[in-house]
Amino acid sequence: MPHSWIADRTRLFDSSGIRRVFDLGAQLEAPINLSIGQPDFDVPDRAKAACAEAIAAGRNSYSLTQGIGPLRERLQADLDARFGHGDRKVFITSGTSGGLVLATWALVNPGDEVIVFDPYFVMYEPLVKLAGGTPVLVDTYPDFHIRRKRLEAALSEKTKLIMLNSPANPTGCVLSGEELKMVAEIAAERNIALVSDEIYSLFCYDGPFETPAKWNEQTIVLDGFSKSHGMTGWRVGYAHGPAEVMDAMIKLQQYTFVCSPQPSQWGALSALDIAMDEHAAAYRRKRDLLVAELGDAFEMETPGGAFYAFPKAPNGMTGSEFVERAIANNVLIIPGKVFSRHDTHFRLSYATPDDTIRAGAEVLQRLARP
Repeated sequence: MPHSWIADRTRLFDSSGIRRVFDLGAQLEAPINLSIGQPDFDVPDRAKAACAEAIAAGRNSYSLTQGIGPLRERLQADLDARFGHGDRKVFITSGTSGGLVLATWALVNPGDEVIVFDPYFVMYEPLVKLAGGTPVLVDTYPDFHIRRKRLEAALSEKTKLIMLNSPANPTGCVLSGEELKMVAEIAAERNIALVSDEIYSLFCYDGPFETPAKWNEQTIVLDGFSKSHGMTGWRVGYAHGPAEVMDAMIKLQQYTFVCSPQPSQWGALSALDIAMDEHAAAYRRKRDLLVAELGDAFEMETPGGAFYAFPKAPNGMTGSEFVERAIANNVLIIPGKVFSRHDTHFRLSYATPDDTIRAGAEVLQRLARP
């Protein structure tokens, strides 16, 4: 195939470094896997049954682009009761990642600047570039919280959008209400769009979950069922925000994803009535186990949510060097540079059985010794 066939946009970014780790892991026998970014619990049986019933009942065609009516109506009622915003519309996306794609395309023009807090979820920077925008990275090291001065210094007349993620992937950081209010008010005052990626909202361990939509009615919120209900393969997310933005995203979905899979949406509707608090409590305990097992071997902020930790590589090593050493010792972790301009940290996931956490921590402790 002639090289010239490949569009220039495909060269704006590399393949995911996470995939490279998975490829390396495939070469290992029974690796200690601390790299997976998905829950280790299964979809609740009631949601499985609702999905199976939908399939058996012949609900296998496309749904409306914006999603099945009962799911949208239920979510809309919940959002109206929660926020009371006069202009907050919801629709169903093909996963929260699909919502990120649609929101970026709907908001970013070529030449626009987009604030991305570093470290960041791997999709953010490439999505901005694919839309022709310019990612402006705002450093949050060493504790991964947002400083007003750093944010304000990064803003310009070209700033179109701020992307937030709390609880965060890869750091597990949960932004405080004060931080979220500060960002929300800056966005409102300067007429900058604000997208809040809230896919880990269930996993908030040291206090109640907060959203910037509480302080900025124009906030575009992305959420879904992948993490909260273990439905990563079902591809059901949802977006809510100003009707004008939602309508633009729905139009884009019509010509891209078409819709979220209909049977999955019926399962998600059932899932709304399933309490997942026990799973959140289990992950809080896993967080505590990981912190205890790693001890003081690493410089690490205690994660407040999601199911990730983001330690600093020990002994002056780069994150990549330490990850290579870990993989050579049968432990799969992710280099921090996948999520950052800095190569100083690494990501590990504790969405795994306790025995795996203990075994992995033991190896990492040993590798951290001078």
